Amino acid sequence: MLDDMLDYLEHIRNRPVWQPIPPEVRARFREGLPLAPANLNAVHDEFLRSILPYSNGNVHPGFMGWVHGAGTATGMLAEMLAAGLNANLGGRDHAPIEVERQIVRWMRELFGFPASASGLFVTGTSMANFIAVLVARDWALGFDARRSGVAAGEKRLTAYASAAAHGSLRKAFDCCGLGSAALRLVPVDDHHRIDLGSFCQILEADRKAGYTPFFVAGTAGTVDIGAIDDLRGLAALAREQHLWFHVDGAYGALGILAPQIAPRLAGIEAADSLAFDFHKWGQVPYDAGFVLLRDGELHRKAFASSAAYLERETRGLAAGSPWPCDFGPDLSRGFRALKTWFTLKVYGFEALGQSIAHTCELAKYLEQRVTETAELELLAPVQLNIVCFRYRSADADRVNAEIAVQLQESGLAAPSTTRINGDLAIRAAITNHRTAAADIDRLLDATLAFGRALAPELQVACVD
Repeated sequence: MLDDMLDYLEHIRNRPVWQPIPPEVRARFREGLPLAPANLNAVHDEFLRSILPYSNGNVHPGFMGWVHGAGTATGMLAEMLAAGLNANLGGRDHAPIEVERQIVRWMRELFGFPASASGLFVTGTSMANFIAVLVARDWALGFDARRSGVAAGEKRLTAYASAAAHGSLRKAFDCCGLGSAALRLVPVDDHHRIDLGSFCQILEADRKAGYTPFFVAGTAGTVDIGAIDDLRGLAALAREQHLWFHVDGAYGALGILAPQIAPRLAGIEAADSLAFDFHKWGQVPYDAGFVLLRDGELHRKAFASSAAYLERETRGLAAGSPWPCDFGPDLSRGFRALKTWFTLKVYGFEALGQSIAHTCELAKYLEQRVTETAELELLAPVQLNIVCFRYRSADADRVNAEIAVQLQESGLAAPSTTRINGDLAIRAAITNHRTAAADIDRLLDATLAFGRALAPELQVACVD
């Protein structure tokens, strides 16, 4: 099994990026309960035939859909070690928790947070955003809200993020009881950054209407085009207006490892909370999200609870308090920290930063090729590693939607789509450390071939 997966990674370029699941393969997953035992070899063979060929393909260098990290063999092996230990990182006094605490200390140092800051591994930034919103809510309402609920208070809390912010923020406000309508979406500027002037106007209007603004989220790497909000400006406004300052840095926060990108993240060190993923630009296998809170005591007070079966001691296995379960909703927690620890130690922060910078260089190369090709059109400024473009056509939305699907089905490349100012764009998010310029050329050459077949009128116009 180990050899098969190492071979899979070594020869990944010989495979299609993605391929549809045949009906007969999909039907195998409609079978009933496996009441009788099966031979391990037979089950593994079924994995090789029915699962491995039909993954979403983010390991492949031609995968440029959404922002998915590619993982590494090191991370894969570390995941095997973690599964062998089968440690529960909810609590108790054992070395796996010390590994997680070490990474918390590393992240404090990396992002300039104080020694009092706390951190926690979670599934991903969606959960990290939720934890940050929940702590901020209790900071604003008082921790009695944990018992009495948000309806017991008189304050009508409001929060703010850019119109380009990730949808998980809306879910976070829904899940914490404030309602998604409490999150005001502020217009963005020409570079898709939150417009600070509009933010101030909306903030003032809410205060006059009797609302209590309490939270503002900046984004470090928007999901559509990779824009970075003016984090320094947001931090200053948050201090002035007494707002909790959160940064959603799902993938962009780790840009701090690249000297070329780090200056654009100025202000991130002033955040009250920061959410990001190691499984994107950090190349750790899924899943490995992380949340960092400036005030560790506020973080603990938002989640800690007492129970006889969780009694703490100063000696023995029940020592080592506070435990990770005191900082989040999960009591049962896997050893996500180990694959992250291995990745950070084996490759080092400098090499990871170089990999991040390289993906941005490839995005600039793709941007250049698009702007030099008459049949193609750039739809948004390239700011990090995401390029949004389309094939020119009188029926551009339909044609480009079809091009994206044909690219995916061809197995040559797998971009995604989004909408920029209402126009459908082919979106290439270059996150994979294996991606090279040849993969960019393959994407564009196939785009042009499919576009010419779908919209021949443009080819005639270009010749004329």
